[in-house]
Amino acid sequence: MKGEIVSAPIIVLVGPTAIGKTALSLFLAKRFGCEIVSVDSMQVYRHMDIGTAKASKEERMEVPHHLIDIVDPTENYDAARFAVEALNAIRQIIGRGGIPLITGGTGLYLRALVNGIFAGVPVNRKIRAELLHRLSVEGGYKLHKELSSIDYTSAKRIQMNDTQRVVRALEIFYTSGVTWSEHLKEQQRQKPSISFSKLLQIGLTCDRQHLYNRINLRCQKMIDDGLEGEVRKLMSMGYSKSLKPFGAIGYRHMISYLEGELNFDEMVSTLARDTRRYAKRQYTWFSKIEDLLWFETGDQSQIAQLVDKWLTSEC
Repeated sequence: MKGEIVSAPIIVLVGPTAIGKTALSLFLAKRFGCEIVSVDSMQVYRHMDIGTAKASKEERMEVPHHLIDIVDPTENYDAARFAVEALNAIRQIIGRGGIPLITGGTGLYLRALVNGIFAGVPVNRKIRAELLHRLSVEGGYKLHKELSSIDYTSAKRIQMNDTQRVVRALEIFYTSGVTWSEHLKEQQRQKPSISFSKLLQIGLTCDRQHLYNRINLRCQKMIDDGLEGEVRKLMSMGYSKSLKPFGAIGYRHMISYLEGELNFDEMVSTLARDTRRYAKRQYTWFSKIEDLLWFETGDQSQIAQLVDKWLTSEC
C-alpha cells in the first residue's frame, strides 16, 4: 500500500452539523452516479440513529452508503481504522465504475484518510481503568491540572470538562512516555502512504445565525423523533453509559436528563448550545483544508455545475 496513488475522481463534501450535507449528498449521488462514504465518527455505531442524524433507511436504499451501522457501541473505533475501511470502500466503488462521494463532519477522520495518520498508541486498559478511577475520586480538575504539567500543549486545547480526552492524553503519556502533542507532531511529519490525485473538496457554509437556527431545529427534531426512547432502549439492551459513544452530543445530554442531573428544558438548551459549539470546532477543522471550495448551503445548482465541469475535465 506504500506510495499508492488513487487516480479515479473522488468528491468530498464537508461542513458543520445541520448545514444540509445529507440532502446535497443524495442529490449529487443520484445525479452523478456516486456511492456515499460516511465520514462520521458516530454514524458507524448500530442502534444509534436519531442522535447521529443518519440518512433514513429509505434514503440509503436509494443511494448506496458505506461505513454506517458497522460496529456495536461496545467496539473501539478510531480514525486509523476508519482510514483503512474508507479506503477499502473507495476501492470497491471505483471497481464498480462508481464515483466515491465522501461526506460528513468528522474532520479528524477525513484528515486520516486524505493525509494519513501516525499509528497511535493503543488503548492501555489497565492505565485507563486507573485514570477513570482517579477521575471519579479526584475529579476532572485535578487530572486536567496534572495534564498541564505533563503536556501543556494538549491541556491548552482540551477543555477541563472534556474528561474523555483528558484521560486519553494522560493514558498516552503513561503508556508510551511521549506526550499526545508530540505524537501529533510526528503524525504531521509522516507522509501518507496513499494519495488521491483527482480530489474535489467542497465545503458547505451559511450565515452563522442561520446555521444556529438550523441547529436548534435539528436538536428539537431529535427530541421529537424519540431520542429519549432511543437512549432508554440502548440502556435496556445492556449498553453502559460509560461507553465512548454515550459521551457524544445528544446522548450524554439525554442521559443527564434521565438521571435527573438536568431538567427537560435544561437538557434541550444545553444540547443546542453544545451542538453550536461543536459546529464552531468543525469550521476550525475544515478551514485548514487548503483546497476546500466553499459554497452557501443553497447553492445546489452551482455546486452541480462545478462537479459536472470537473468530472468532464477529469475524464
